[in-house]
Amino acid sequence: MILMKNVSEVTEFILVGLTDALELQIPLFIIFTIIYLITLVGNLGMVLLILLDVRLHTPMYFFLSNLSMVDCIYASAVAPKVMVEFLTGDKIISYNACAAQMFFAAFVTIESFLLASMAFDRHAAVCKPLHYTTTMTRTTCVLLAAGSYVCGILQSCVHVAFTFHLSFCHSNVINHFFCDIPPLLALSCSDIYTNEIVLFALAAFDTFFTLLIILNSYLFIFIAILRMHSAEGQKKAVSTCASHLTAVSIFYGTLTFMYLQPSSSHSMDTDKMASVFYTMVIPMLNPLVYSLRNKEVKSAFKKVAGKVKSSLDLLC
Repeated sequence: MILMKNVSEVTEFILVGLTDALELQIPLFIIFTIIYLITLVGNLGMVLLILLDVRLHTPMYFFLSNLSMVDCIYASAVAPKVMVEFLTGDKIISYNACAAQMFFAAFVTIESFLLASMAFDRHAAVCKPLHYTTTMTRTTCVLLAAGSYVCGILQSCVHVAFTFHLSFCHSNVINHFFCDIPPLLALSCSDIYTNEIVLFALAAFDTFFTLLIILNSYLFIFIAILRMHSAEGQKKAVSTCASHLTAVSIFYGTLTFMYLQPSSSHSMDTDKMASVFYTMVIPMLNPLVYSLRNKEVKSAFKKVAGKVKSSLDLLC
C-alpha cells in the first residue's frame, strides 16, 4: 500500500473517542473486550468448524468462512485500539497507523460483495436445485470470493490514497474513535469536493449494485417458494435463507444510514454509534445469526466437541 506524502506536518492524530466520561471508561472497556472476544471466538471458531467437518464443505459455508475471516480483519483493525483508549486513555494514533486502520476498516466493502455472492448461491439452491452442483462449482465459488476481495482491496486503496493526499492543517483531532473517512475529511484544509464525490459514488455503487443482486435473487427465490406445493419444502427453503436475510438487513441498514446521507445532515455522535454497530457489533452477530438456527452447524459443533472431549479423555 503506497501512501502519497501529505504536504502538512501532521505526524499523528488524536482520537476524541466515544466519551470523555471517566466513570464510563472501565465499564466500556469491559463491554468492548467481551464483544471483541466473542467476535474472535465466534468467527474463528466458525472457520475452524467449516474446515474440520466435511459436511460443511459446500458453497454456502465456503462463503460463510470467508465472511467470518473478513469480520475478524476489520473488527481487529478497530476494536484493540478502542480498548486501549478506554484502559489507558491513550488516544494518539500515528499518521501511518491511521492510514492502515482506515485501509483494513474499509474491508467492510468485501463483506457486501460476499453477502451478494451468498444470495446468488441461495438463488441457485432454491430456484435451480437440479443444476446447483453444476452452477456453484468450486471454480465459480473461488472466482466470486476472489472478486469480492479484489473489489474491497481496490476500494480501500482508493479511499486511503484520496484521503491522505489531503493537507490536514485545521486540526489533528479526529472527532471519532477510529480513523474513518468523514471525520478526517472534516479536518482537511484542502478542497474535499472530489473526495466527497468519490466516497458517495463508491458507497452508492457498493450498496445499490450488491443490493440489486440480493433483491433480484430473493425475488426469484420467493416466486419459487410460492410455486412449491409442499409446505415442508417451503419451510425448508425459507429456513435456508432466513439467516442470510437477517445478516443482510442488519448490515445494509447500518451502512445506508452511515454513508448515504448528505454531509450537511451528518451528526458525528450519531455516526459514532452507527460505526460501533458495523465495526464491532455486526462482526459479533454474524456467527451467532448463522449458527443459532442452523442444524448443520450445531451438528458439526457437537461432532467436533465430541472428538475433542474423547482426545482429552485419552490424554488424561
